[in-house]
Amino acid sequence: MNVGFEIKQLFFDRPAVISRVDSATRNVLSKFGAFVRRTAKGSIRSRKTPAPPGSPPSSHTGLLKKFIFFGYDPAHRSVVIGPTRLDRRGHGQAPSLLEYGGQTTLVRRNKLVRATYRARPYMGPAFAQEQPKLPAMWRDSVK
Repeated sequence: MNVGFEIKQLFFDRPAVISRVDSATRNVLSKFGAFVRRTAKGSIRSRKTPAPPGSPPSSHTGLLKKFIFFGYDPAHRSVVIGPTRLDRRGHGQAPSLLEYGGQTTLVRRNKLVRATYRARPYMGPAFAQEQPKLPAMWRDSVK
């Protein structure tokens, strides 16, 4: 009984299927990255005083909010979301210190001072808030 097509056309390794899955993956993960970025930026408030430990950080200069990006990584088929390294005046560690806390050495009045930062996470909570929406984004994404 020959129905007019080869059995291997039923498998998911066909170029057309792979292409559509790759396109859907890029679209869904890019949309997810945009949502997490928006949520993280929205959690950072502009104020002069430091935020309480455990809550999202305050924005004193606006740089942290301005330099949160996302990008699709085709090699790993994943999305990378987060702040770029801020190297202005030696603040390259600031985004990581704000998210996780830790210690660093600062220059104050021509002296080296050891500073301890308590965590003020903003990316992790934004990711956790948006993650439940991910299955709905995948639904019917491959067409």
